[in-house]
Amino acid sequence: MSVVDRLEELAARFSLPSGAPERLERLLELVAAEPQALTTVRDPAGAVEIHVADSLAALDVPAVRRAGRIADLGSGGGYPGLVLALALPDAQVALVESVGKKAAFLERAAVDLGLDTVEVVPRRAEDWPAGLARADVVTARALAPLAVLVEYAAPLLVPGGALVAWKGRPEAAEIADADVAAARLGMSTPTARDVPADLVRGAERRRLYLSSRVGDLPAGYPRRPGMARKRPIQAST
Repeated sequence: MSVVDRLEELAARFSLPSGAPERLERLLELVAAEPQALTTVRDPAGAVEIHVADSLAALDVPAVRRAGRIADLGSGGGYPGLVLALALPDAQVALVESVGKKAAFLERAAVDLGLDTVEVVPRRAEDWPAGLARADVVTARALAPLAVLVEYAAPLLVPGGALVAWKGRPEAAEIADADVAAARLGMSTPTARDVPADLVRGAERRRLYLSSRVGDLPAGYPRRPGMARKRPIQAST
């Protein structure tokens, strides 16, 4: 199946807006042509599965479908942030990317794709005061351990807002740490949702981990930039 045919198939499956397959194809071309390595999978034939289909899996989460504001952390080459912006034209999408060259690519790509609903934020999630308590959904794909993602997301979410994190099969220790982090930060215990086996073809099984803002953020959060990774919340502590 050609890349175009696969994009048309995905557009039908997820009821994407008119013109979405062509714009997603353009995104694949932009990533493939970018001189810097935004991702290890750049060829459109592979990226349509590993990146686009995988990103679209979030549309099966009701909170994502109804989100008015989405903050995508560590956006890199635009997966899932630019894909979701194309899929959800009524949502405002902030692409939070602290690496300057990647943020510059995202700016160019958003203009090329005609996405005036996209804002590129060239800073770390913990150092973004304008984003506090504004997002209905925070997304993060292949970015950090789950406990770190919970800590990144909690200050950015409105009450009832949700973190959607792409993970493979985390080890028990990572899950335990995330449970403790969620309890400390006013978030619900992360729950796993399998990505359908037939969606991302040729890839190992994936899961989305979901956690919602259900309580108040304790004093002292967000911590200084880098602390969530340097001194992560852990079950053992």
